[in-house]
Parts: sequence; C-alpha cells; structure tokens
Amino acid sequence: MSVDKNTIIGFILIGAVLFVFTWLNRPDPAQLEAQKRYQDSVARVEYARQLEMAVNEAGQTLTNAAAPVDVPDSVKEAQLLQTYGVFAGATEGTEELITLENDKIEVRISSKGGRLYSAHLKEYETFDRRPLLLFDGADESSFGLTLISATNRVINTSDLYFTPIRSDDGHSITMRLPIDEGCFMDFNYTLSEDDYMLHFTIRGTGLNGILSPNTNSLDIRWQQKVRKLEQGRKYEDQYTGLYYKYAADDVESLSANKDAEENISNRLKWIGYKNKFFSTVWIADDAFSATHIQSKQLTGLDYLKEFTTTTSVAFNLSGNDPISFRYYIGPNKYQLLKSYDKETPAGGQELSLDDLVPLGYKWLRPINQYFILQIFDFLGRHIASYGLVIFLLTLIVKMVLFPLTYKSYMSSAKMRVLRPQVEEINAKYPKQDQAMERQRATMDLYSRAGASMMSGCLPTLLQMPILIALYWLFPTAIELRQESFLWAKDLSTFDAVITWDAQIPLISSFIGNHISLFCVLMSLVNVIYAKFNMNMTNTGQQQMPGMKMMMYFMPVTMFFIFNQNAAGLSYYFLVSSLIAILQTLAFRFFINEEKLLLKLEENKKKPKKKSGFMQRLEAAQRAQQEQLRKQQQQQQRKGKR
Repeated sequence: MSVDKNTIIGFILIGAVLFVFTWLNRPDPAQLEAQKRYQDSVARVEYARQLEMAVNEAGQTLTNAAAPVDVPDSVKEAQLLQTYGVFAGATEGTEELITLENDKIEVRISSKGGRLYSAHLKEYETFDRRPLLLFDGADESSFGLTLISATNRVINTSDLYFTPIRSDDGHSITMRLPIDEGCFMDFNYTLSEDDYMLHFTIRGTGLNGILSPNTNSLDIRWQQKVRKLEQGRKYEDQYTGLYYKYAADDVESLSANKDAEENISNRLKWIGYKNKFFSTVWIADDAFSATHIQSKQLTGLDYLKEFTTTTSVAFNLSGNDPISFRYYIGPNKYQLLKSYDKETPAGGQELSLDDLVPLGYKWLRPINQYFILQIFDFLGRHIASYGLVIFLLTLIVKMVLFPLTYKSYMSSAKMRVLRPQVEEINAKYPKQDQAMERQRATMDLYSRAGASMMSGCLPTLLQMPILIALYWLFPTAIELRQESFLWAKDLSTFDAVITWDAQIPLISSFIGNHISLFCVLMSLVNVIYAKFNMNMTNTGQQQMPGMKMMMYFMPVTMFFIFNQNAAGLSYYFLVSSLIAILQTLAFRFFINEEKLLLKLEENKKKPKKKSGFMQRLEAAQRAQQEQLRKQQQQQQRKGKR
C-alpha cells in the first residue's frame, strides 16, 4: 500500500503540533514537586493503614490465644521493640495533664500524644449554665502524627508518651518525645495573654537515621466531636459545620445537613471545626496539602457532629525549620475574627476567619458588614440591654428606609384616591371578555394622572436585601447569646412559654415542642397589618382569586419558620411591623388626600408624552384585543352554521 506525500506531511505536522503542545504544557518543577509530595503522602497513608491492620490482626490473635497470665518484662520489652523499634521506650508511661491559661481560655495538654486534651472558654457558659468546654478528653478529641521509621515501622504519636518541659514564665509548654540519645521530637505550645490564639510548633532533632530517609512531610490526623452547647438542636446543628480556606482562595465548607467528605489536593490555609457560636480552627503558617476531610452526623443528646481531618505538612528531617501552626479556640465574634487580619504582614494573604460568621450570601454580606454590624456594635458598646439595642437598630433601619416607604405609600395613596374613577371604568367594561379594554383604560388613567403601580412595588423590593440580611444576622450574633429581655432569657434562641415532651407528628418537626411568645406576637401583628394594609391600599381593581388569603397565609407561615429561631429575630420583626403600622397611620393623617386628588386631576390636563414602554404595552394590548375579537367572530360564524 502506497502512502502519498500529502498524507506523510500531514502526519508530520500533527506530530509536531502534539510535541509543541506537550512541551508548552509541561508542569514546572514546583508542580512536579507538589505532585510527588501528594503521591508520596497517599502512599504513606495507605502503607500505614495496611500495617496498622496487620498489627491489629496480630494483636487480636495474641489476645484470643491461650497465654500465661504473667509475661516477663524482658518478653514485653522484646515485643515492644519488635513493634515500635527505637520508639519502644516511649510506649509506657503515666498520662499527665499540663494547663496553660489566661483570662480568656484554659487548655490542658496531655503527655500521652503531646496533644490538646481539653479547651475551656472562661467567659462563656453552656445554655444550662455549666462551664463551656469545646472538647474534653480522648473520647472527644484526638491528634496524631503518622511516622515511618527507617526500619519501615509505622508509629503514631498518639500512642506514645511525651515528657513535659515547662517554661519559666508559665506561658508555654514543650512536650518532648524522647527517641534515642540526642534524638527527639518537640511539640511546643505557647499561649499569649488576653488572646484566643494558641501557637503550636513541631520540631525534630537528630531524626536522620530514625525516620525513613524519604520523609519530607508528616501525615496528621485530627478528630473532634462537636458538643451541643445551646438550647434547641435544630438551628445549632444547622450552623455547625466543617470549614476550610484555600491557601490562595475563598472559604468553603462541607454540607451541614448530611454526612459529607471530600478529598482536597489544593493547599489549605486553615481547617475549622465550627459550632454555632464557637470554633476550633487549626491554622498553618505555611499550608496543608493532600487533605481529606469528613463530617459525620451524630444522633446522641450530647454531640451534634464528628469532624475528621487527615492531612499532610512539609517536614525537614534536619530539624532546621520547625513547622508552625496556630489554634484559634474561641467565639465566632465578627469583629474579633476580623481583627486577626490586621496582623497579616504586608503582601500576605488575609486569614478571613470572619467568614466563620454566617452573614448571608456574598451579595448580602456587605450590608451586614458595613452597615448593620457597625450600628449594632456601636449601640452594644453604649447600651447594656440588647432588647433596647434591637429596638433602636430597628428605628434606625426604618429611618434609612423611610424615603422608600414614603414613596411606596404615596403610590398606593394616588391609586386609592383614583378608586372612584377606576370603579367607573369597571362599570363601563363589566364583561369578562372586556378585561383587556378595562385594563387598558385603567392604565391610561394612571398614566395621565401620574400614578404607577411599579413606583409602589420597586421601593418594597429595594428593602428586601436589608430584611434578608437581618434574618441572617440575629440567629448567629453571639452578642445576643444569653442576653435576657422581658420574658426571654436568651435572645439568641427561642423564648418558650409553653413546652411539652411528646413528639407530635409534623407539628414537632416544624415548630418544635414549644410555643415562642415573641413569635406568636409577631405573627398576630403581621396578620393585623396585612388586613390593615389591604384596606388602606384598596384601589378598586379586581384582585386575583386567593390573593386576600395569601396575605394572611404569609404571617402564619412565618410562625412555623420563626418559632424555633432566635427570639431576637422575632422581636425585631415584631417592632418593625408595629412601626410600619404607625408610619401608615401617620401618613394617612398628615397627607391631605383631597389635595392629592386635585393634583392628579391637574396632571391629567397636562400633555404627557408616553414612554416607549407604555407605547409597546398599549400596542401589545391592542394586538391581543384584536386577536380576541377575531376569535369571537369565528365562534359566532361557527354557531350560525
């Protein structure tokens, strides 16, 4: 078979293009190194898992086998040496707890594993007034490094005993893992005064020849159960989740509503185990890589979720460069979390810990960040009662929205004073098939008089972002936590006045096993306001069927949504609705509707150029009316036949 010249040239050109494309898109040395670290990390984790399974199986076999009750110490030492190698000396000891504390937090560090054992926030209590511990004990939190020894033994630091070395000033503690003469690994913890940040470093000394020569990173597993700290499980669970920040990107989170897990190959700056109002955040000075995160729902009474992280960090065997981290163990308070970005060096990337505070969608966050929170914090610094703070905040928001509210009212007032003329139009075109003519005549009346339905709807729509932003703010504002007002003991959760234990199908899932008084009052006031508003805005136009019921349906729906939510949120909307009623009454009292009608009549006499939109609308109405007329004529002809 012969091949022509053009075909050969074509194949050569295709090969050249593929070669150039491959050469231009080849990974740079940094990318190759990152891929190698990731592959090595995955291989080490899998190798460690297989070895751990083998050790467990062997241990189970020894446990089940008949063995003498007393085993000589020399035999125990031989077994430990066989399993742990040079780390055998650190496998036995007595657990000792060392305390670091300042005015804000108290942490205890265990000599077994050299890890954080418990964390107590001194300035806060649980909903039932017990000391607030984010975690306490090995059952609730674990932390361990997986080490591969030079003899291919798999060692986990959580099984080993460290030696505590206290500092003279009492602000730091070094947990030293002794391995051999001149060989050790240090975990150093330092807690500054008046701060929620705990500094943590890992440094190895003399580990060449102790660990595998291929060791260029450490694999770490961190697990924590999240305690139930608030009254009511639904919304605390909803705002509890595993958050993480990419080293050069935004903050993300796993789903809070179901079990979830994710493998992340990109570098991470921090990983946070977040409760509704408090968080434990592990921050790397450099970055985490090859990370697997998992969130698991728990059904017990004491815990909400269990979070697990398996990750890798770069490690220098020579010990010249320690690995540095920070733990943030504290409240999800926006201004506090935001303040840590002020410490970011010039050109560095912000931590964005304030993203742990849910302030709404990205397009809503600026409203809360730069407007609502600024007022809220200012009032909170000068007023002791947060019930009064919410009341004043509501007044300020209403004042800001007043121009829009006034414009909306004036629009409805114009259409209300034109109601008799609208009713005349309705009488002139009473039939159903005259609906288009009736609508066109009504729109023409509004246009000539200078009234517009859109001018009333637009101000209402413009207010919605602020209302939605406030809906996000109040349930997660830690400032309201355990703040009482009137009968409500805690404005951050529901204010139950009636409770029951029995689980009622559907009812309990929607409103819980209680009735919240602020929510009931808010719903009743909104029902009254809906009726009041319908009477005030009756323009004489025919309404859609069921529209009146829809106006009452919304306040009832709000009761089911808000009954388990924060009392402060229901209180805000209660005050907001009462102010709206007072504003409407004031408008009705001060605005002379007779003068308004005269002004509208004067507007009719003025020549008015129709807008392009109105011209297109009228053209569409005429076309539709002509089509209806033709259809009626066709039906009449068919009837005669």
